[in-house]
Amino acid sequence: MKRKSTKHIPQRTCLGCRQVKPKRELIRLVHTPDGKIEIDTTGKKSGRGAYLCPAWDCWEAGLKGNRLEYALRCHIGQEERAELRKQAEELLQGA
Repeated sequence: MKRKSTKHIPQRTCLGCRQVKPKRELIRLVHTPDGKIEIDTTGKKSGRGAYLCPAWDCWEAGLKGNRLEYALRCHIGQEERAELRKQAEELLQGA
């Protein structure tokens, strides 16, 4: 008897709502080797990643406390948070 092979779907946890969802449904934030924090829409940039849902509530929760800093293992300054918040607004309005 042959087994039907099912394609593995990577799962990730949203930092904001803590729900486990397929990786493709989430937006990746990456701490690049040169020290920047960027929104990675391709999901393929090198560096340490963290994931957030494409919902404003999740972005607010993720950027508010130390969750993002802990997940990316780096310090995030106020300017970087403000820039990420601005980029998130633009990204979520387009979605």
